[in-house]
Amino acid sequence: MLYLTSDKFSVFIPFGVIGFYRYLWYIIRLTASWVYKPVPLPENPTYIASEDVTIIVPTIDAGEEFKQAAHSWLVGKPKEIIIVTEDKMRGELQELANSVDPERIRVLTVPYANKRLQMSHGIKHTTTDIIVFADDDAIWPPMLLPYMLACFEDQKVGGVGTSQRVMQVGPRMTVWEVLAAFRLTIRNIEISSSTHIDGGVCCLSGRTAAYRTIILKDPEFLHGFTHDYWLGKYQLNSGDDKFLTRWMVGHGWTTYIQCCKEAEILSTMKPNWRFLKQVLRWTRNTWRSDLRSLFMERYIWTAHPYVAYTMVDKLFNPFTLLVGPVLVAYVVYKSTKPVDEGGYHLPWWNVILCYIVWLTATRTLKLLPHLWHQPGHIIYVPAFILFGYYFAIMKVYALLTLHETGWGTRAGIGDPAAATAAASATKSPSDEKLAAEAQHYGSSSSTPTPMYRRADDGVGVAQGGF
Repeated sequence: MLYLTSDKFSVFIPFGVIGFYRYLWYIIRLTASWVYKPVPLPENPTYIASEDVTIIVPTIDAGEEFKQAAHSWLVGKPKEIIIVTEDKMRGELQELANSVDPERIRVLTVPYANKRLQMSHGIKHTTTDIIVFADDDAIWPPMLLPYMLACFEDQKVGGVGTSQRVMQVGPRMTVWEVLAAFRLTIRNIEISSSTHIDGGVCCLSGRTAAYRTIILKDPEFLHGFTHDYWLGKYQLNSGDDKFLTRWMVGHGWTTYIQCCKEAEILSTMKPNWRFLKQVLRWTRNTWRSDLRSLFMERYIWTAHPYVAYTMVDKLFNPFTLLVGPVLVAYVVYKSTKPVDEGGYHLPWWNVILCYIVWLTATRTLKLLPHLWHQPGHIIYVPAFILFGYYFAIMKVYALLTLHETGWGTRAGIGDPAAATAAASATKSPSDEKLAAEAQHYGSSSSTPTPMYRRADDGVGVAQGGF
């Protein structure tokens, strides 16, 4: 490649600038992740799981993986587990709950499957100080709850997240599961580094996250959470974890990530091509949430400037990634022309070979934290490279289709507007009582004064604008 610089050095400037920028920030993130420390367990904890924790699990499934997950949750001795499903699934899930622990697992229902409505319904029936949301396939380590509760010793902390790993569903991981594992390793580095640098995080993942109940019982939160619209007309069902994270930032609460083995959850991923549909849904949610955070709500700029920078970086990332193949194609084209006609000396195959070697070396380096523990996964590095370019194109496609709000990977998830209307139409006197109790719960609890407040406290933002 050095031989090619004698032809025209300027052609390499874009490569150099983009490469230097990307890997400089990767080194910064990696360093911050190395020096990050999780919150240690207190000697005299304020919060005890058996008295202060309710686990809320919105689901429409009743498989064996739910049993395995529920047993892992119960090891932490929560006061209660609330399963919220749709009416037609009540019988199956009640049987499942009875087979695991009928004393501590309660099943509630909403008319139609809608994750946000299910979560909201569970919140209204919670009586403990801390709520932990969990996916129905999230496997917890035995000490997860004590380590999450340790963060709430700081009264400014409103939400706590965890690190994650992929749990294979078959005898060996498929290529899709390995790609998901690569992504989670990179994500664990990102969230631990941002937590260390400025205390913020782009998203407290909905797979498992804990919150103070006083925040979630706020009637304004419940309304905004279940009446969240993109562009004022597309009601959102997924993206609940993004909404919750933005609510923390916009209302003056801090967050923390417990990134350690004691608090690292296991979660299954789609072991087939449907994983791509999951990624598409997550990507659309990220676009919507980041655009709102950066340009509509804007609290992130002063609360967590490093996180704001990472959001901006993600906006341009797909375009900078696609610049590489475009420049290589240009150099290859020039290499096919005679030198006396302005072509390059280096053969075109040499250019392509150098580019492939560079990609393989740098991507392998980026994945070293994962490969250190799973060296056998090095054979999937080429798949990770190809997925990276596919993902860049997908991000552009997702940006152009933000009006698509369907779930994508689960049957039975219908129109969120219809589900919301049905839930509103079936309110009972007990619901009114729960709402009154929620207001009393919030007003009687001590809470720090928010550093930031929306003009309409979130309801208008949820319904209109971005």
